[in-house]
Amino acid sequence: MNTAALVLFGVWFVVIFVVRSLVQKRDTGDSGIRPGAFAADASIVERVAYVLLLVAFAGAVGAPIAAMAGVEPLWDNDALRWVGVVVAVAGIGLTYAAQVGMGSEWRIGIDRTEVTGLVTSGVFGLVRNPIFTAMIFTAVGFAVMVPNVIAVIAVVCLVVAIEMQVRFVEEPHLRRLHGTGYGQYAAEVGRFVPLIGRAAGARR
Repeated sequence: MNTAALVLFGVWFVVIFVVRSLVQKRDTGDSGIRPGAFAADASIVERVAYVLLLVAFAGAVGAPIAAMAGVEPLWDNDALRWVGVVVAVAGIGLTYAAQVGMGSEWRIGIDRTEVTGLVTSGVFGLVRNPIFTAMIFTAVGFAVMVPNVIAVIAVVCLVVAIEMQVRFVEEPHLRRLHGTGYGQYAAEVGRFVPLIGRAAGARR
């Protein structure tokens, strides 16, 4: 199971970063990769979120390696580990599907000088951040496959990184770009889970 977790993480990383950017480049002439935390005007919150994301990725790789080295699991239930496999595989598919759902508007990172469209259809009509929701879902699957303290820390770091990125970087950016259009969308659609995390201020 430790090897399977490493393989699935590799598949996940290649699919959502490499394959998706190559497909975007083929379809639009633009890879969709933006400087994000490396931009000169990136905020400290954006940079901290990026560091936490790297820690989460390192933890996802480190957890199975630590298990191979003898770190004890928090529980030892083979059936539950297989549930983790199913969750992780589903999470990989959902992450990619959500990326594809953004079409030509898909980006990794923010360029504050760029104007992008607001995607509200498909799965974005259910939650505002389905890619991040699917990423958390995937990380939970990895942690259930290899349930040790490193895996748990990785999930916590990922959740905190995503919360910081969404609440303090991406949502303010979208409000600047789309004004009341985004406000109404945020009032009607949940942040990560349907109906939960809607913007109360703009809700009718």
